[in-house]
Amino acid sequence: MRNFWLDNVSFIVMRFTALPILLLLLCLATPLSHAAVNEVEKLSEDVYFHEGEIRPSGHCNNGWIVFEDHVLVIDANFPSGARLIIPKIEAITDKPVRFTFDTHHHGDHAYGNQVWVDRGATPVAHENALVQMKKFETGLTGGPPGRWEDAAKNRQDLRESKLKPPSLLYRTAMIFDDGKHRVELLHFGTAHTQGDGWAWLPKERILFSGDACVNGPYNYTGDGHIGDWIKTLEAVKKLNPKTVCPGHGPRGGPELLDDQQTFFIALQDEVRKLSGKTPAQAEAAVPVIMATLKKNPRIARYAGNFLPAQVEKAYIEQGGQPFPKPDIPRK
Repeated sequence: MRNFWLDNVSFIVMRFTALPILLLLLCLATPLSHAAVNEVEKLSEDVYFHEGEIRPSGHCNNGWIVFEDHVLVIDANFPSGARLIIPKIEAITDKPVRFTFDTHHHGDHAYGNQVWVDRGATPVAHENALVQMKKFETGLTGGPPGRWEDAAKNRQDLRESKLKPPSLLYRTAMIFDDGKHRVELLHFGTAHTQGDGWAWLPKERILFSGDACVNGPYNYTGDGHIGDWIKTLEAVKKLNPKTVCPGHGPRGGPELLDDQQTFFIALQDEVRKLSGKTPAQAEAAVPVIMATLKKNPRIARYAGNFLPAQVEKAYIEQGGQPFPKPDIPRK
């Protein structure tokens, strides 16, 4: 069976309009080497991290915390991703998964909700994640087909499941604490999306970031705001985490927050040089910006196939207009 998205890389990347969960499959210009992909890693007592396989599955990273009488899973993943880690959790504990935390509304982090609900779990998210899901999942409320329906055309796991929004919401924070483990679900403002949630374990100083912080060329900016993202990362850094578990890519330390922020600042600086340029001229500058960012070893890994869309986003935020759309011949 042919992979539609990989067969149409040039067109999709050229126009930056495909869905974030599908574009993610295209962004591995240079694969990051890490031995822990699809393996369970114990970070601390009862705290686990699982780096998801991006290509070809499109899976996000997951984490889970084993409490006294239940398990909290970080991110629902795609249905196929959920089914992949369920037996891995069951190999560690016989306690039931009672909650899954959608760090944001994108499909690779929330489309697996129904799989967990069928097993007795309740999906949790920041209230803005539900707002964003209702905005983009227009089929959810009887409107025209939305992102789920579009993605389901090429994903059997979606065709075998159904879209389930989060039903337990928080505005500022939600806390899980059994006396031994404490997990704080937090919100610091807009970054990758308007509803980004963070899972913070203050005792272990472990932070699960969702896609508000990633480790590699995975920064989709279409549903967020780069300027706000930089400010949000600055606020999050005050937690002073020891371990950062990103939404995609290998886990790391606090340097992940610094590097992600530094990349966006450098991107803004380069785009600022395009002041007065037309959208076409700004678009033509993307290869130069790519080369400049790649020269910085600290942030080179973030510059990939998403860069044209990131440049356009930053250009618009700085007062520019969208890049010109290519002429598509009508059949």
